[in-house]
Amino acid sequence: MNLTLRIWRQAGPDAEGRLTTYEVSGISPDMSFLEMLDTLNEELILADEEPVAFDHDCREGICGACGMVINGAAHGPERTTTCQLHMRNFSDGDTIDIEPWRAAAFPVVKDLVVDRSAFDRIIGSGGYITAPTGSAPEAHATPVPKPDADTAFEHAECIGCGACVAACPNGSAMLFTSAKVVHLNVLPQGAPERESRVLDMVGTMDAEGFGGCTNTGECATACPKGIPLSSITAMNREYLRAVRKR
Repeated sequence: MNLTLRIWRQAGPDAEGRLTTYEVSGISPDMSFLEMLDTLNEELILADEEPVAFDHDCREGICGACGMVINGAAHGPERTTTCQLHMRNFSDGDTIDIEPWRAAAFPVVKDLVVDRSAFDRIIGSGGYITAPTGSAPEAHATPVPKPDADTAFEHAECIGCGACVAACPNGSAMLFTSAKVVHLNVLPQGAPERESRVLDMVGTMDAEGFGGCTNTGECATACPKGIPLSSITAMNREYLRAVRKR
């Protein structure tokens, strides 16, 4: 396939960015999107030009590092991570726009790389449980009802990629934050910090400059792991309950 790529290039956080056009040829439909970018970067390096900076790590749809906006959609036209998006989803001669995550709380570092450390600070404010140190507890020492275990596993699938923020017209991080809150609050191990967790994590989320949630649902549509929109409702209930207890 021969493709026209319009890629956001920005030398640094304070530099002015712009879309730059590149032509790539000989792209196999079986390549992943990141392999296609690797091909472009190899050509740029051989031409003594600056390669396009983009985040990646596992390339297995697990780590969530590979986020970018492709033709206006977070992670592209399929509900998957960018590294698992294949070029068979595009056609010969297509023009593809590639941009970094669009959110004030995710400032651009360079080109397609954004600073997502705001997520780390949200986790650091309450995404943990009180657990005794020492030997591992018995597997059945703390019984967990099957529905609660299923809910916890469902929300633990969140990989923190930021697609929910990039897809939200308000730049809200409610889906990410609610996934982390519900994952721990539904388990008995998370009970000691149940109230403080939701208050601290929501407070940190607001302080980081993320937008408010208006229930457009774009976050859940873009989430590659299928975190349900109902998790936001569950977190809101937890938050109101914690506020009433204060």
